[in-house]
Amino acid sequence: MIFNIPQSESIEINTIVLDLNGTLVVYGTLKDELKKLIQKLKDLKYRLVLISGDIRGQAKEIAELLELELFLGKTSEEKAQQMQQFDKEKTAAIGNARIDIGTFQNAKIAIATLQKEGIHTGILPYVDIIVPSIESALQLFIDKKAMEGTLRL
Repeated sequence: MIFNIPQSESIEINTIVLDLNGTLVVYGTLKDELKKLIQKLKDLKYRLVLISGDIRGQAKEIAELLELELFLGKTSEEKAQQMQQFDKEKTAAIGNARIDIGTFQNAKIAIATLQKEGIHTGILPYVDIIVPSIESALQLFIDKKAMEGTLRL
């Protein structure tokens, strides 16, 4: 999808990279409504990828349930290496933790979710947008005007 940012550049995003723990799931729980949002994004032809350190051991199960591509990255450096397979200029990353810095550094748009597990303050220099939930983050890719308004100069 192409976002025409007022007083700035146009940005095309075709890949959304998601973190798992603290982002897609909170305290190990996946909200039911996320499956519908994920499906809307797929209908809009986004490539959806999960890159996880898998601290709770449920990444494979969640990836299968949501039909997401899964890659493991146990450190920020490993996540950064996984990101090399995507076009940085067309990729967005969503996360909340210090381990996600590697994904944020290799994405055109980086979004932090401030949910119940919190965010690590070390990620702040690497993110473009902070939202209160994963639902809010995903909705930005569905509602073009929300993304464009947030990124406008």
